[in-house]
Amino acid sequence: MSSYLETINSPEDLRQLPEEQLPELAEEIRTFTIESVSKTGGHLGAGLGVVELTMALHYIFDTPEDRLIWDVGHQSYPHKILTGRRDQLGTIRQRHGLSGFTKRDESPYDPFGAGHSSTSISAALGMAMAPVPDDPDRQRRGIAVIGDGALTAGMAFEALNNGGQLDDTNLIVVLNDNEMSISPNVGAMSAYLSRILSGRFYTKLKDGTERVLGKISEPLRNAALRAEEHVKGMITPGTLFEELGFTYFGPIDGHDFGQLLPTLRNIKALNRPILLHVVTQKGKGFEPAESNPCTYHGVAPFDPQTGKIQSSSGPPSHTKVFAEHLIELAQQDARIVAITAAMPEGTGLNLFEERFPTRFHDVGIAEQHAVTFAAGMSCEGMVPVVAIYSTFMQRAFDQIVHDVALQKLPVVFALDRAGLVGADGATHAGTMDLSFMRAIPNMIIMAPADENELRHMLTTAVSLGRPVAIRYPRGAALGLEAEAPIHLPVGSGRVLREGEDVTILAVGSVVHPALEAAKRLDKQGITVGVFDARFVKPLDEKKIREIAQKSTRIVTLEENTTLGGFGAAVLEFLARDGLLDGKLIVRNWGLPDRFLPHGTQGEIRAEQKIDADGIVGRLQALMKPPQEPSS
Repeated sequence: MSSYLETINSPEDLRQLPEEQLPELAEEIRTFTIESVSKTGGHLGAGLGVVELTMALHYIFDTPEDRLIWDVGHQSYPHKILTGRRDQLGTIRQRHGLSGFTKRDESPYDPFGAGHSSTSISAALGMAMAPVPDDPDRQRRGIAVIGDGALTAGMAFEALNNGGQLDDTNLIVVLNDNEMSISPNVGAMSAYLSRILSGRFYTKLKDGTERVLGKISEPLRNAALRAEEHVKGMITPGTLFEELGFTYFGPIDGHDFGQLLPTLRNIKALNRPILLHVVTQKGKGFEPAESNPCTYHGVAPFDPQTGKIQSSSGPPSHTKVFAEHLIELAQQDARIVAITAAMPEGTGLNLFEERFPTRFHDVGIAEQHAVTFAAGMSCEGMVPVVAIYSTFMQRAFDQIVHDVALQKLPVVFALDRAGLVGADGATHAGTMDLSFMRAIPNMIIMAPADENELRHMLTTAVSLGRPVAIRYPRGAALGLEAEAPIHLPVGSGRVLREGEDVTILAVGSVVHPALEAAKRLDKQGITVGVFDARFVKPLDEKKIREIAQKSTRIVTLEENTTLGGFGAAVLEFLARDGLLDGKLIVRNWGLPDRFLPHGTQGEIRAEQKIDADGIVGRLQALMKPPQEPSS
């Protein structure tokens, strides 16, 4: 059996195929994607839903000269297959392998890096408006493919508002409408799209028009088509986009080359802001992904025949510990409400929603709004707990500062996926939250060493009546026997181990690796103390002062950049308190001032020497006497 896919190494090869062969190639791409992701895990459903759309865009447009930008990038696996990376797909999201998102230094067909949602239209507009070197009178074409979920973010509408007023701009926005982002979409826009496209009136209007037009003369048919478009324009999403200045086409079937190709050819001939509305099915062609798109959005390795996902046993995740304890607290305090931004499953708050549906709020992909929405609720006496991944909370920095901290409002920020996240890599790593949160007045910052500490900290946070941030890592907890939750005194750390040679001041996920390293060094005659800071702001200055006064060596340890993080806070205190007198050696260990690559959490922690093995090696080196200069 011949394979078309084996002959496609670039979009130029794709363009040589006759149109009638494209459906067969689409099925080969689907099969290849399923087989590949079944071995590696990764984002599956989104890519399966855009196979035909991806092919059609590369077939009609002159990529990479025409800049094709995929919003978020979850759906980019077929794009990678068609742009010379087919043989590398088996390395996706693995150390030294392909990124799970588009990445500028990976391929010229990736003109813009992705990972966070709703950036594509702004970037495509910028590219379309930028003059072409050596030909300043020519404009490139900027093509943004954005899902209906990503369109809930304010940034997307800011870009639409800007682009729609630029009449002669080669901006094409492809709205990929699959009624599903990671979790079911929420909000007025999603409801509008779904209501109109599924409504009986629109369906009957379309079907009736098609039947009638087949029986009348061509002049009357043309007039009727114009009338149909006029009526349709009053009831479809086109009204909104036309008012923003875009020429609207659609909705069309995103799996039908007979609709995609001629429509894209017509659009290519135009020179104005255009919005093409394409309806697709997430997980298309793989029944388990079609019927359960949330599960197969980002999936572990699975059986490609049955769809059965490899099970993982072990302790619950930090995310689940957080969610279950929040439910316990909410049972005791009716003021507690839970808020997330389009990530109920990812943050564990789907469990909270099941128990307290009226006290759960998913605001869509709108982190800025989520924070200020929480601020408003807190003004009315509620205790909002806002659970958002650390990397996405970066988007709401101003709202945290201005709308929460400045007003000293009791909002609790649960920063999930803090620190290294593994296969998603730099775009999703939460390696800066301690630094940017530390800079905010009135903010209390905690980081638990394990699941019991997470319960203690959440219990404490909801009772303080102050802005609080708790950051905790991705992945399984330690499986410790549950302790009764307690209220922690603000700014109180705990000495876990005394040591004469060196003391590690650790916080969060690195506390237990520090303890493991200290126990190993006992056998080598090196005694290492371990202090769990618990609080990054305020610090436990009393205990840190006591440690500094009786120590000759102190190491700070964190899974955050050392620039402005926990270690920097300790150094600032030691300097301010006059404890850096030359006798005390202080080292800050953490993450470097650069974006780290994707790989497993264990691989990257080992490379950065913040796992137990790395800490042992660094402490051994620290304990060696300095070399005498050679004469």
